[in-house]
Amino acid sequence: MNRISSQPGLVSLDDRRRPEPPALVLVAHGSRDPRTLNTVHRLLDQVREQRPGLPVHLGHIELNEPLLPDTLASLGTAEAVLVPLLLSRGYHVKRDIPEMAAASAARTRVAAPLGPHPLLVETLHARLIEAGWSTDEETRRTSAVVLAAAGSRDPDSAVDTRRTAHLLSARLGVPVVPAYASAATPTVDTAIRALAARGRDRVAVASYFTAPGLFATQCAEKAPWIASAPLGTHPAMADLILHRYDQVTNLRGAGPCQLAAPPRGATSHELPALAV
Repeated sequence: MNRISSQPGLVSLDDRRRPEPPALVLVAHGSRDPRTLNTVHRLLDQVREQRPGLPVHLGHIELNEPLLPDTLASLGTAEAVLVPLLLSRGYHVKRDIPEMAAASAARTRVAAPLGPHPLLVETLHARLIEAGWSTDEETRRTSAVVLAAAGSRDPDSAVDTRRTAHLLSARLGVPVVPAYASAATPTVDTAIRALAARGRDRVAVASYFTAPGLFATQCAEKAPWIASAPLGTHPAMADLILHRYDQVTNLRGAGPCQLAAPPRGATSHELPALAV
């Protein structure tokens, strides 16, 4: 028999031989706003509660400690899956994170960013309801949503954000226009004016940010009607972080520092594969 004993407190040989799973390293951007760091730590706690026994670590790209290279250095040569706490493809996902991973001794793989994904749409919908969104027919006739995101110069980032806007529009039954706080167009102001010109006189701003911060605050202040809170610690966020981790650990033949995200230049009709 493999098992030493079934008595409480005794560990079976099967358990002792079972290898430890790859560590999950949540990669946050970093922020000077203390609310952001608080949110990230609460998300980590949720992930740990959902997956006891999984080694979970945090690394930042900039601004906050621990920085990702330091987190990876602490892992030595252990195996790790890096899950970006980012909502779309862009420079950080394509360059910064893989380069930091490649420079470490750890055996790393990089998961896809969180978005686009139906779990994000679930969270956006819940935050809008909390802010006062109504599901009646009058709301659908006169309302619209601006999906306010950080913005990026990478065209793939805009593709991913548009995909999320499309999924949210299907969920709400109203137009949803993506807009950006920086680096991309349209701005939130421009999107609100364009929707008003189409007869949509109740425009909500949906905060497509993982945590409170400067951009989220600035975008919310522009809302002519209601503005939802950032995605934050909604339970679906922890579910999605673990889903991205599981996608990588279930891959066959994935090599070190392999990016489990669609290739640069993926077109919109290829995006449904990202939503699972």
